[in-house]
Amino acid sequence: MIEQNQFRGHEQLAYFHDKDSGLKAFIAVHDTTLGPAAGGCRMWPYANEMDALNDALRLARGMSYKNAMAGLPLGGGKAVIIANSKTDKTEALFKAFGRCVDSLDGKYITAEDVGMTTKDMKLIATQTKHVAGLSHGDHASGDPSPFTARGIYNGIRAAVKYKLGREDLAGLTVAVQGVGHVGMYLCEYLHADGVKLIVSDIVQEHLDEAVERFDAKIVPPHEILAVKADVVSPCALGAILNDETIPHFNTSIIAGGANNQLANDSHGVRLLDRGILYAPDYVINAGGIINVSGEATGNYDLGWVNRKVDDIYHTLLHIFERADTEERPTNVVADEMAEEIIAKARKKKLSAA
Repeated sequence: MIEQNQFRGHEQLAYFHDKDSGLKAFIAVHDTTLGPAAGGCRMWPYANEMDALNDALRLARGMSYKNAMAGLPLGGGKAVIIANSKTDKTEALFKAFGRCVDSLDGKYITAEDVGMTTKDMKLIATQTKHVAGLSHGDHASGDPSPFTARGIYNGIRAAVKYKLGREDLAGLTVAVQGVGHVGMYLCEYLHADGVKLIVSDIVQEHLDEAVERFDAKIVPPHEILAVKADVVSPCALGAILNDETIPHFNTSIIAGGANNQLANDSHGVRLLDRGILYAPDYVINAGGIINVSGEATGNYDLGWVNRKVDDIYHTLLHIFERADTEERPTNVVADEMAEEIIAKARKKKLSAA
């Protein structure tokens, strides 16, 4: 029943249904070699439970690789709540989810993701201590979106340097798909560097803000991936790099914050064949989990967080160079690098046992 591409060595998969609150959720734990599995909780009105399950599995695996590549003492996990974030949020639902997280005894640490807010995290935290991304507390770090955006900005800089040979972004055109929390912060960084912005979103208020603050040009959602731009930055949902969209890209760089941008791994080959440089999503969008990790480990230091987020620039340059040398897609190279880090840590733990 589970797509083979999604299920890859996950340690644990749990399904929760709380009849009183109506909660239906999956929590997927992919790997805990490096530490407890950390990853956000996504609230989304999936068409069916299998779609939600596959999303949780893919996202959990991505978190293992993301945390490994960011050099964090955390494994990979993810949660998805099957509900509409605009209409279905209740105190009872989030408290029920908190109890679900707590039942895993610290194997999974949850945080904010699509459809969730710091206010929601606060309700979840009334039922479990295994939650990060809070706005108050001894080690609270708040909304991780600004740090995610900072990492994407650094990743775009790295891609532009490698592909276009430019140290600055002034005068370039960047198309941003999705200007919610992360996308809007990213636009702020890019606008400050003199970038011309093209944006799309399904929420008109977001578009109006982007126009007012950054003089952005608006295009319909179905056109944003095919516009002529130096960089296309997907910052909405995943699987947008697929058989249908890849032939129509009119850019040399894809570097954005959405998770699971490749519909499947083979699409990395398609991008390579077209000469498009792809910044692996879980590397470029690691800023949020880097910020959360400071809180999750109980030793929050803003200076350390910013330095780690800025290191995304150098990590991506290394991936680009290795991919070129080996003549392989960047996503494949990044996966192997992450797996090497995890395997080395697993070997070290076994030898110490």
